[in-house]
Amino acid sequence: MIQFSNTDPGGGGAATGPGAAADERPLTARSVVASTLLGTVPPRLPGRLLVRAGTLFGLAEGTVRTALSRMVAAGELTASDGTYALAGPLLDRQSRQEESRRAAVAPGPWGGAWTLAVVHGEPRPAPQRVELRAAATALRLAELREGVWLRPDNLDPGRLPASAAVLDAQCARLTGRPDHPEPAALAARLWDLGGWADRAAALRTRMASVVDALEAGDTDALGPGFVLAASVLRLTQADPLLPDELLPAAWPGPALREDYARYEAAYQSLLRRWFRAQR
Repeated sequence: MIQFSNTDPGGGGAATGPGAAADERPLTARSVVASTLLGTVPPRLPGRLLVRAGTLFGLAEGTVRTALSRMVAAGELTASDGTYALAGPLLDRQSRQEESRRAAVAPGPWGGAWTLAVVHGEPRPAPQRVELRAAATALRLAELREGVWLRPDNLDPGRLPASAAVLDAQCARLTGRPDHPEPAALAARLWDLGGWADRAAALRTRMASVVDALEAGDTDALGPGFVLAASVLRLTQADPLLPDELLPAAWPGPALREDYARYEAAYQSLLRRWFRAQR
């Protein structure tokens, strides 16, 4: 099952699929390599296949090979006998993406409690502040003000232990209930729920326009389909996974994930056939 690398600070030439929305990030060679390996079990492929995958996005062989070398040097890949395997933080990304796709919440109804993380008072160096922001975002907390993060306490407390460890090292954790504003209004203040829903509707429409081509075996759809899938996974990771009581009516989160399950199955089937043809 392919996963999609949805952050990319660099590492090769960029490629954007036809029909990509204006706010979508171009895929670089690093993105293509990371995404392809994240979807391979075990996450290991010969370099020649990774180079061929780059051709789906108009990336030159030299560009992909440069990205492979840089990723090995950065500790994101290991290399042995012409084969590359994921290493380091990219393996952590896989668990975050899977958690986003499952949208798993704690069992039972939400009891109305919120969890807060309040930064300890001592000054922190910039790298720690950056690390905390990334961890809090992965845990789907929102920042009420500088140093105060919170969300409804409806998610599995054991999820993403590495991110939770960062949070616990820099913050005090508390549980409480807001008196004002009321919880739904507070959620609407913390998260742009309308914007998320609008983006989900647009992506569902685009997936519907591509999935038929994928299911029909049109390999020309693999390139733009890859970019579209990355956009969907970015959005699922931005879903705050709020309790139903705090969401607008007709929240499209479940429908987006259902549509993506069909889309990914069609994409995977066609991609596997394409890879077999390259061997």
